[in-house]
Formats: sequence, C-alpha cells, structure tokens
Amino acid sequence: MTQTLPTPRGTLTSNRSLADLTWLRVGGPADWLFQPADVDDLAAFLAAVPADVPVFPMGVGSNLIVRDGGLRGVVIRLGRGFNGIDIDENRVHAGAAALDAHVARRAAEAGLDLTFLRTIPGSIGGAVRMNAGCYGSYVADVLEEVRVVLRTGQVVDLPASALALRYRQSDLPDGAVVIRATFRAQQGDPDALEARMAEQIAKRDASQPVKDRSAGSTFRNPVGHSSTGRADDSHALKAWKVIDDAGMRGARLGGAQMSPMHSNFLINTGGATAADLENLGEAVRKKVFQTSGITLEWEIMRIGEA
Repeated sequence: MTQTLPTPRGTLTSNRSLADLTWLRVGGPADWLFQPADVDDLAAFLAAVPADVPVFPMGVGSNLIVRDGGLRGVVIRLGRGFNGIDIDENRVHAGAAALDAHVARRAAEAGLDLTFLRTIPGSIGGAVRMNAGCYGSYVADVLEEVRVVLRTGQVVDLPASALALRYRQSDLPDGAVVIRATFRAQQGDPDALEARMAEQIAKRDASQPVKDRSAGSTFRNPVGHSSTGRADDSHALKAWKVIDDAGMRGARLGGAQMSPMHSNFLINTGGATAADLENLGEAVRKKVFQTSGITLEWEIMRIGEA
C-alpha cells in the first residue's frame, strides 16, 4: 500500500497475517492492522485515513474466512478499552470487544436476561452487525442503541431502529465501527438464569463440534418465502437438513470438511486453506440447489482476495 497513514497512539502493523486472528486459522495478510488505544485514537485515525483506503472492522474472527491473498486496506481490531460491561438498572452497556458470553454472564449475575448470548461465539460488535441470535431470541429484541465511530471520525449514537435489524443482517453506515451497544433486558432470578445458560451450553456441546476449528453456522437457515428480507419470513427450515438431504454431511475438500456431527458447520481438520473452505462451501451450495432448488446464503463472512 502506497498511501501514507496517520500515526496513531495505538498499534499499527503493516502486512499483518490475519490467520491467527480467526477461529478457522486461515487467510493471508492485511495491508495494515490497527488496534486503537481508545475511542479518541480510533476517531482521529479514521478522520485522517485517506478516503480511498478501505477499512474493515474485525471482531474476534469467529464468523470469518479471510481469503488466502489477504486484505487490501486497514483492518481495525478493538481490544482493551473497548470491552467494558456496565449495568444500570435494566440496561446493559457493553463495549464492542466484550465477548457475548461474558456479557450474558455479567447480566445474569445482575438478574438481567441476556442468556441467549451465552452460546453465541464472538463479540458484541459482531453480534450487533449480524443481529445474532439463538433459541428464538435475537439482538434486535433487546438492543436499544449503538455507539459508532463513522468513517469521518465522528462519534454518534444510533437507535436500534436506524439499523434495520433483520435475520443475520443490519444496515450500519459504510465504514462505521461499532464501539458500544446498550441492551434493555428483562429481569430474572440470577440462579435461574445461570441454570438456563448451563442447560444451553450442555445442549450446544452435545450437538455442535465445539472442539473442532469452525466458524459457527456456515449458512443461514433458508427463508420460507421467495422474497427474502420480509419481516414475516420463516426460517423454520434448517440449513443442516437441506445439506443432509443433499448428501453433503461429512463432505471433504483438502483440509476442509462439513462436520459429521453437525452438517452446517464447516471445519478446518488441519492444514486447510481458505480456498479449501470456501470451495467446499460453494460445492455444498451447488449440490443443495441441485437437489432441493434452495439457494443457501453464507452466514460466514468471506473477505479479501483469493
């Protein structure tokens, strides 16, 4: 990259491999990786970065394939200073770098029900961006507002309604970096909430390949209507079922495999490239379409150059 970037107080690293920052452990380098010291550092950096330099906010890499050619532009990864959790009556304020599981546990200790977050891999910034959910609850059900740093460096608070949250999607401003989310949670008994989370973890561990190198669910559950994005779309049809029906449970390509335990989990069995993983996913999509006429949509985000 030939552009001159501003000098931040945080850490700015050139040609930084992203493989070790993703759960699948694959992918090439980013031109730059920026880890801001605090909000002011992030805002000043974004304001000074040339407008033609792409910016990609990255969480803990739990839902991400970075392609083998890496990523042009600046990857922004929030760390300490962005992971605080504060509780005020029935509101939970969580930094974007706070892990979903930590937020669920802290809320439960305070008698607030965000238990659905307990088994969702990743951090709050990604949970907001993807409208993460499980067990019938979604971020959209409890999100009140988000604080973001815009590409201009301006720090703004956006109401949840401005994000048009829908199944695994949101409309955040281009280049905006989520730095905090505020949730309004129902009250509950701390012991009962803790017991519910323990039950959810046991259920997850019995049905998902938690010990394998994966990125969570690979594909979104198919919509029930032809016009995707409708508020009343049903996602009762499960991706794993149509993958099974296509005979792709356990399918392999190089070091990539559709998990024999849960066929909607794409795993790196060891030595997989990003291309192995993405190409196997595309082979699954093709076979599912051939056998059922359903086009599976990726839930894992794929970024960068082949």
